[in-house]
Amino acid sequence: MSLNLEQYVPEFSAQSVNGEHLLQLDGSKLKALGMTSSQDRAIIKRKLKEMKASLEKARKAQEKMEKQREKLRKKEQEQLQRRSKKTDKCSSDATEGTNEQ
Repeated sequence: MSLNLEQYVPEFSAQSVNGEHLLQLDGSKLKALGMTSSQDRAIIKRKLKEMKASLEKARKAQEKMEKQREKLRKKEQEQLQRRSKKTDKCSSDATEGTNEQ
């Protein structure tokens, strides 16, 4: 409707075309859904291409954030392990010092 193609809404609704299904449509499938105007199909295909690019960009950004989180988690885990080893070493050194006395 935002593309001023509301005349196709009834047929798309009747065929249960949802957002996910819409992303899978190509020119021939659009034509089969009653979109006889090549200009209208071109508008839809262009918009679908933009939407797919936007989805891909969002997916890549999500993957990047997940990688950064994982890297941060590993770094924090390594720091905790180092601290634990230092604490164990200090406790061990203190115990040895007490035993020597």
